[in-house]
Amino acid sequence: MFLSHLWVGLLSGLVIMVLCISGCLYSFKTQIIEQYNSERVFVQSGNQEAVSPKALEAHLEASGKKLNSIAIPREPERAWSLSYFDANGAMKSTYFNPYTLQELGTSDQGLDAFFSVVLDFHRTLLLGDVGRQILGAGVLMFLFLMLSGLILWFPKKLKYLKQALTLKVRAKFQRVNYDFHKVIGFYSMLLLAFISITGIYVTYPWVKSGIIVALGGDSLSNINAQDTGDGDFATLMQDMLKRQSEKTDLSQQKQAKLFEIVNQVEKAFPSKASLFIEYPNSENPRFMVKRRHNENSLHFSVEDELSFDRSGTLQTKEVFSEKPLNKQFSALAKPLHTGEIIGLSSIIVYFIVTLIGALLPLTGFLIWWNRARKLK
Repeated sequence: MFLSHLWVGLLSGLVIMVLCISGCLYSFKTQIIEQYNSERVFVQSGNQEAVSPKALEAHLEASGKKLNSIAIPREPERAWSLSYFDANGAMKSTYFNPYTLQELGTSDQGLDAFFSVVLDFHRTLLLGDVGRQILGAGVLMFLFLMLSGLILWFPKKLKYLKQALTLKVRAKFQRVNYDFHKVIGFYSMLLLAFISITGIYVTYPWVKSGIIVALGGDSLSNINAQDTGDGDFATLMQDMLKRQSEKTDLSQQKQAKLFEIVNQVEKAFPSKASLFIEYPNSENPRFMVKRRHNENSLHFSVEDELSFDRSGTLQTKEVFSEKPLNKQFSALAKPLHTGEIIGLSSIIVYFIVTLIGALLPLTGFLIWWNRARKLK
């Protein structure tokens, strides 16, 4: 087991470091970009009430503007984000101060290119599918290293357990390095394994299928081979046909107002949440509403989805807590992998743990190097 841990670590160490460091760089993307655009993203309420959806839509229509989508955050210090068609029919996007009715402009995209490169490097090493397979193999090796590392960490006698759980900071560098690799590696192992599993979930279809089946869903092959019988597939087909018929009646129906949609959402869900509302268009004849909240025992940030026809009648309602476990996991796979699932606190924890993951191959290499040098 020691030899396997050593050689697999030497083979995959560089790939693991690249993955973890690029993940660390990308973890605070949202917070960094928001601070970079803070004069647009954040507003001061000044003890004022935010404009009502009804007044906002009337304000825009008075300027010849027609809403296309709007994001209404639940935090009062955040600007609203909206897109609209101007009097000439051109679509524009802007942040909007709901207290002063002032358009704040679009965010500066200067940092987006940098984080796009970091993300591509994290996913593919900038090598396309070849890089994706290299990283996938590296993650599988990392999972083996954590399992073998746990076996090697396990004390031979109970009296050595305290030593295996304690990091000696007042010792020579070689001992501190050894304890860091063994002790801190043990403490961070569970979360690193979870991050790794959610990472290969999107890399390998067989992993995705296996997790879905383990959580009570059908395998991907069974989903693709479903017939037109009863159940979810038949319901989906019925909904698609209904949408198609709504498209034909698009011009004959009076379109509901923003406040009517918001009132219906608040009636269905009395608690406060962030809302994203997309208006009907030529591709989709419905109002599409996403309601983001953390009303659950773990305070995970999740989404409920609703759709309304052009007249404002509720058509579909998907509550996250009512979905089967496999669909809940599929919806949360990305935020569970990035640490955004709870917010800034979980991102900070993920950052620290991922940084430890980047140091484990280095500390392991130094342990091997010092042993090899002593043997020589």
